[in-house]
Amino acid sequence: MEVEHNLLPEDRLKDDDGHIVRTGTIWSTMAHIITAVIGSGVLSLAWSTAQLGWIGGPVALLCFAVVTFVSSSLLADCYRSPDSVTGVRNPSYMDAVRVNLGRKQTWICGLLQYVSMYGTGVAYVITTATCMRAIQKSNCYHKEGRDSPCDFGVHIYMLAFGGIQMVMSQIPDFHNMAWVSIVAAIMSFSYALIGLALGFAEVIEHGMIKGSIRGVPADTTAEKLFLMFQALGDIAFAYPYALILLEIQDTIKSPPPENQTMKKASVSAIIVTTIFYLGCGCFGYAAFGNDTPGNLLTGFGFYEPFWLVDFANACIIIHLIGGYQVFSQPVFAFAERWFNDKFPNNDFMTKFYDLKLPFLPAFQLSLFRICFRSVYVVTTTGIGMVFPYFNEILGVLGALNLWPLAVYFPVEMYLLQKKIGAWTTKWVALQCFSMVCLLVTIVALIGSVQGLIRARTS
Repeated sequence: MEVEHNLLPEDRLKDDDGHIVRTGTIWSTMAHIITAVIGSGVLSLAWSTAQLGWIGGPVALLCFAVVTFVSSSLLADCYRSPDSVTGVRNPSYMDAVRVNLGRKQTWICGLLQYVSMYGTGVAYVITTATCMRAIQKSNCYHKEGRDSPCDFGVHIYMLAFGGIQMVMSQIPDFHNMAWVSIVAAIMSFSYALIGLALGFAEVIEHGMIKGSIRGVPADTTAEKLFLMFQALGDIAFAYPYALILLEIQDTIKSPPPENQTMKKASVSAIIVTTIFYLGCGCFGYAAFGNDTPGNLLTGFGFYEPFWLVDFANACIIIHLIGGYQVFSQPVFAFAERWFNDKFPNNDFMTKFYDLKLPFLPAFQLSLFRICFRSVYVVTTTGIGMVFPYFNEILGVLGALNLWPLAVYFPVEMYLLQKKIGAWTTKWVALQCFSMVCLLVTIVALIGSVQGLIRARTS
């Protein structure tokens, strides 16, 4: 490859924006999308299906697939501006918002993005600690029996995870290491497939499909509605990938135009993901019915084979240790850039010290980096310890992401870029789509916040 590049003219090594030529194809794009979408959110889908019932659960999963497809199609056309085929590239979500909607909207978008990334870090603290505890409980149940009081606290595991991240967060370029994404992708597929297979095996073993049309019963109508709303938030967390869609699209080669390739890849990837999600959600509910756990692999619907349950939880832990950094590093980079620009002559902000550790490449540290990143890890760990509630946290994050980031900004940018006039057929259709998603976001947020309060006070 290097020899071939040396034989080519220099201008053929660059794209129209001076970037090294992009080589992504529809297959690599599909792989990126599937890897980005399938994550820890898949573990809550059986519980969500159980709250919504045998009609509402699958219908909700399909509806969110449609929302994700429409959102991704609109956003794909915003990769180039002002024309979606020949315009200037927008390699990130915030670039597209800034070019199309202006500085004020960019600040709002950025705030929502970074809050979402911070919240995801909190969710990863909770999920990882829960999986660590699940491994210990699984081994205990295997040795002592299922009726044994194998009860372990979760806070010690959160502190251990926080300690690991305290060290890893000081590596400046960790998020650029390719092996992190490769390992995360392998781990996410592994534990999701194990969850699906165990649910399927449970249904076959018992020879019956559990559950009902109405889903898990509740003491009151209000409580049932809140649980259904929270389930919508959990599903919303599992689907959209608007935050990184344009970054993925920025890897695609052209011709054909990048938006065409992205739309084809999105359709295929969403179909694959939806089939996978329907399998996890429906087989999990069919296996456990009203007793469906909030987290398919840590709620102990499955006890045996204990080694497989342990392996699945270990996969989640490995995935989320790297995933925490993937979501945290953009926040670190933004904060450090902002403070460096604000205080360019402050040694605390700008002075770096060389550090070389065994088996690691040399890197630089600053006092500000050590303090800021350490405080960041401490706060995410602390919030996780105060609110160690898996489903409720996912519901809140899913609700916060759904309308503003996955629907509102893509719709508004598309309307502006395509110069679609008010009250035209397409304008009305897109505004109705946006309003419906806003309503779902509101009820999902209400249900998830109420779930947090209920879990905290119970």
